[in-house]
Amino acid sequence: MSETPVLDNCPAPVKRLRKRRLLLAALIVVVLALSLPVSNLFIPHQSGTALARFAAGDSQRLEVVSLLERNCLDCHARETKLPFYARLPIAGSLIERDRADGLKYMDMFEELATMEGQPVSEVALAKLEYVVESGTMPPTRYTIMHWDRWLSDAEKDTILTWIRSVRKAHYATGNAAKEFETDPLQPLPTEVKVDPQKVALGNKLFHDVRLSGDNTLSCTSCHALDKGGTDQARTSTGIRGQIGPINAPTVYNAVFNFKQFWDGRAEDLQDQAAGPVANPIEMGANWDEVVEKLRQDTALVEEFKALYPDGITQTTICNAIAEFEATLVTPNSRFDQYLMGKADALTAEELEGLKLFRENGCATCHTGRALGGQSFELMGRRADYFADRGNLTDADNGRFSVTQREQDRFRFKVPTLRNVALTFPYFHDGSQETLEQAVRSMAKYQTRRPFTDQEVEKVVKFLHTLTGEYQGKPLQ
Repeated sequence: MSETPVLDNCPAPVKRLRKRRLLLAALIVVVLALSLPVSNLFIPHQSGTALARFAAGDSQRLEVVSLLERNCLDCHARETKLPFYARLPIAGSLIERDRADGLKYMDMFEELATMEGQPVSEVALAKLEYVVESGTMPPTRYTIMHWDRWLSDAEKDTILTWIRSVRKAHYATGNAAKEFETDPLQPLPTEVKVDPQKVALGNKLFHDVRLSGDNTLSCTSCHALDKGGTDQARTSTGIRGQIGPINAPTVYNAVFNFKQFWDGRAEDLQDQAAGPVANPIEMGANWDEVVEKLRQDTALVEEFKALYPDGITQTTICNAIAEFEATLVTPNSRFDQYLMGKADALTAEELEGLKLFRENGCATCHTGRALGGQSFELMGRRADYFADRGNLTDADNGRFSVTQREQDRFRFKVPTLRNVALTFPYFHDGSQETLEQAVRSMAKYQTRRPFTDQEVEKVVKFLHTLTGEYQGKPLQ
């Protein structure tokens, strides 16, 4: 015998009372759900921040900053004051998660607040352009809670117009076809301004084993020009067979890096040239002893005197090496030819790889003429690379080793992708043996989604088009 539902046995007044209670409970839930987004309408927007102060005097940039303050700073700035409900358990945890994700991608106070007269970096421009064009920012979950925090088409145009005007004024190389003159990816220049005599001297020093403690190693030992400017080893071997802790980055196109070394501890090529010589694991020398050795070479002394009033010193040695390294530019890759207007320079599959490269945000960090080298980025933005790999070392600290700021731990200077097919193995730890492995890992740990095998193949084919020429001859 089936049971009759309890409600059906209730008197009509009780039924009505229960329905009213259900309606009241539903109304309370709706009111509570709407209370936060409605209250957000009355919370003042961020304004007059450091971004605005750095934009003073530039009306176009100031207009863009006001849009970013309104729509972005809640999640993309550590200094932003959070709303009152951030102290509530559930809301607070969601806000903190969103802010942590946002700061992994970009801290606007750090990336957009530039010194007077200095343009915003290429990477910051590329990141903003990407999220505006893709419509990924502000995210849907954020706009559900903040009804007035979204970008209209006119506001998007304002931001994009500013980005492209800055890029054209400060970063365009001048040899791109018109359709690419404001593109985040630019062709390499074919010439650099150098002193030819200093270049010739620096070339000698770059190959001179007297810069090492036991006269066995030179700069080219780890940066061989016939190996893509690297040693093609997981980590480098230094004096007396010592194994170094980190992969040697390429010296080709290093002149375009905004800083040198994976952790950016050197400001420029001259600063970088001094480091390996005195490193006990690398070249294991003492600079005073190196200078004294070179001063025994009469011909070299005369060569230095003709170029440097101070003769042979640590400073002049490093300056000459840096002048030579500035010439290690590899233009005229097939991708350069494409950017310069040769439409058939890339195959259909290579163009599909380029499209994937752009659509998945790879060109936001690997941007500019060198396709990299312009920012420090977190290794493992989408997934925890180091937890998966294990066995942490000091070399894994990245930029933290220089700044001692916790937010810089696991951040590394983005490597150039120029000639990347020749600079294996990959990453700071040399953990990826092949370009296919590197692309698959980057898709997993850094981009919006994993790549299929077919997509990996297409991206790899595109990356092969970045191999350029040195002194008019294709790199092998």
